Amino acid sequence: MSNKYLDEKVMLINIKGNDCFHALDILGKKLYKEGYVKESYMEAIKKREEKFATGLPSEGVGVAIPHADIEHVNKPIIGVGILENPVKFRMMGNHHETISVEIMFMLALNEHHTQIEMLQNLMGLIQDKDLLVQIKECKTIKELMNLLEDRI
Repeated sequence: MSNKYLDEKVMLINIKGNDCFHALDILGKKLYKEGYVKESYMEAIKKREEKFATGLPSEGVGVAIPHADIEHVNKPIIGVGILENPVKFRMMGNHHETISVEIMFMLALNEHHTQIEMLQNLMGLIQDKDLLVQIKECKTIKELMNLLEDRI
């Protein structure tokens, strides 16, 4: 996969989210503002999070991969958000546990098969503890883009 799924305009560092829904709203609005998703995306991503949690246990750095159905997407993109302070997301597959999430990869993809491929790709990335620490410590969007463009 090439970096056609990345755009510096939808990468945010130091998101000040009060909770997971606030953090989702901040990044979702950025995707909407840049024209990647329809207005319905923000509500869809929150409803999906309530039903299907997206927090993933990873070593050292908590990650979430929120996404919504393809009908809410205009153009495919992955929004990346680094939280200033971790927020609790419920764990994927176990809604009784929470994960302290510091990095969000918000998927806005418009084909089902692409979504599955991208999730598999991100799972590999999430298992790289050193890379997650590097992502979390990025001070600039440029630095974040450089780190991710060959990996997504």
